[in-house]
Amino acid sequence: MYFTGFADEAAPDIDGQIRATKELGWKYIESRSIDGVNLTMVDDRKFDEVVEKLQQAGIKINCFGSGVANWAQKITEPPDKSYEEMKRAIPRMHRLGTKMIRIMSFAIPPEELDKDWSKEAINRVKTIVKMAEDGGVLCVHENCSGWGSLSWEHTLRLLEGVNSPALKLVYDTGNPLFHQDVRGPKPYKMQDPWEFYTHVKQHIVYVHIKDGYMTEDGKHVCTFPGEGNGMVREILTDLFDSGYDGGISIEPHMAVVYHDPSVTSEAEVRYRNYIEYGRRIEKLVSEILNQLNEAKK
Repeated sequence: MYFTGFADEAAPDIDGQIRATKELGWKYIESRSIDGVNLTMVDDRKFDEVVEKLQQAGIKINCFGSGVANWAQKITEPPDKSYEEMKRAIPRMHRLGTKMIRIMSFAIPPEELDKDWSKEAINRVKTIVKMAEDGGVLCVHENCSGWGSLSWEHTLRLLEGVNSPALKLVYDTGNPLFHQDVRGPKPYKMQDPWEFYTHVKQHIVYVHIKDGYMTEDGKHVCTFPGEGNGMVREILTDLFDSGYDGGISIEPHMAVVYHDPSVTSEAEVRYRNYIEYGRRIEKLVSEILNQLNEAKK
């Protein structure tokens, strides 16, 4: 088991991201953006610079937090941008020795939820996963924006439809709190974190840690891990008890939200929040592992 995180929430530049990672004593970053541009899409000169600085620092990229089929890529628009990003990502992953790339499954606009987008979504993701399979890397689908995350049943249908060893799941503990379960009649209820997790558990190879709650007026509030309604402690306990030994990646969303520029903060505040979040997940994981060990004595 190892710790990692979206270090662009600590600092926008690679130097700050490396500094935060080293301060935590970690060896990995889940890459997303460098100076506001996704690592897959930065120009070659900037990418070379990032590679050199990572090598000098002894820090590795364990997963590409790509924009492939993400919240900004709608199912009602052509998929070409995601296909091109995937093609561009794979050789960069090879150069960095990175095996996983985070993907989603194309955002469904609210007005399109009543339509059946299953065939289109599955075919698009199948195309993306085929690229990954041919390139020797692994796609991990996140339960975030996209057809495959509209419910746990949609996730399982996506996995079954694509049917490839190059597609597994990254489970985000906080996302169900902020997304509707579109099964059944309207008004849709919100997803249940534990229900979602238990149904997809066997396909999880990676975990994002986010936590929070929704206020009565529908506002999203993110919290430190274990302080919200994401059942972070319960899910990690069950995962570890089942033998999980993969990555634990933090995505605080407390001081800065990557896809919401209105949520910003002073540089030192966001940096310190990331460090504090990292310390707290370390403490929580240590407590869980100790409890499990004690229970087995």
